[in-house]
Amino acid sequence: MDAHPTIPTRTGWIFSESFLKHNAGLPHPESPARLQAILARLRDSGLLARMVALPFGAASDEEITRVHDPAYLTLLDQAEGQYLDPDTYVGEGSPWIARLAAGGTIAAARAVWNGEVTNAFCAVRPPGHHALPDRGMGFCLLNNIALAAADILAQAPGRRVLIVDWDVHHGNGTQAIFCESAAVMYASIHQYPFYPGTGGLHESGRGSGLGTTMNRPLAVGAGDKEFLAALAAILDGPALDFRPDMVLVSAGFDAHVDDPLASLCVTTDGFAQATRQVCDWARRSCGGRLLSVLEGGYDLGALADSVAAHVAVLLEHSAGMMAV
Repeated sequence: MDAHPTIPTRTGWIFSESFLKHNAGLPHPESPARLQAILARLRDSGLLARMVALPFGAASDEEITRVHDPAYLTLLDQAEGQYLDPDTYVGEGSPWIARLAAGGTIAAARAVWNGEVTNAFCAVRPPGHHALPDRGMGFCLLNNIALAAADILAQAPGRRVLIVDWDVHHGNGTQAIFCESAAVMYASIHQYPFYPGTGGLHESGRGSGLGTTMNRPLAVGAGDKEFLAALAAILDGPALDFRPDMVLVSAGFDAHVDDPLASLCVTTDGFAQATRQVCDWARRSCGGRLLSVLEGGYDLGALADSVAAHVAVLLEHSAGMMAV
């Protein structure tokens, strides 16, 4: 049961039944069952009813090519029924579904930026943070969170965006897209060494973006203590000096102790604490503006539990912002 059914909130929600149609046609870790498990848990807990469903459509070519090469977009549109790499499939309709996921993420970012909602959670798939400008990889076709960040910068030139990525796999695509940008700080907490092989401490950006890439790699077996300490080191250090106008979270939950694809030991409560940490920081630093976008998480029970804990804190945060 919902413990706080009468408290108004301004937490946005992005979801479409179309996201369930992205399917490899054979067993695959990144399956429609991931979103089905999340949706069931949010409904059963009463959390879904407290969120605001945001309207959205598919991202346009103009929006997508702020981040991705036009030639890659053409290739993707022609790749139905093929694999971009051994892990990354393009099923029937997947190019359009990826555009819809990107469009939903952009719409949510605009809603947060414009003050229509305080924060938002995007339950989208396919995920995005491995997608490079010129190719998809690691289950990802279009880089949803990078497209949202690029859209905010297009709407509000001169502003700054902080991306916090706590997926267990380093977001090589997001880092590559913004490694030379002074307007986006990319900060990642991930298992290392691990797929995709990037994310070392020495990777700190290039050119005008030197110092705006920050990696906090964790060793096999690291749990809540190490995970939360790494997040605090990001938020209380370079991110504070960066002074962003909005925070975007690549919210992967595959660092969970029960996840089958990695070897970190973060708990559901650890993700709740991390969410509270970043929400409190956003409240103090950028008016509470925060967007969360689903990335990985492959144990269905752990994923559903972690997303529910994450969303509960987002709702708490938005209710608190309304009371200020």
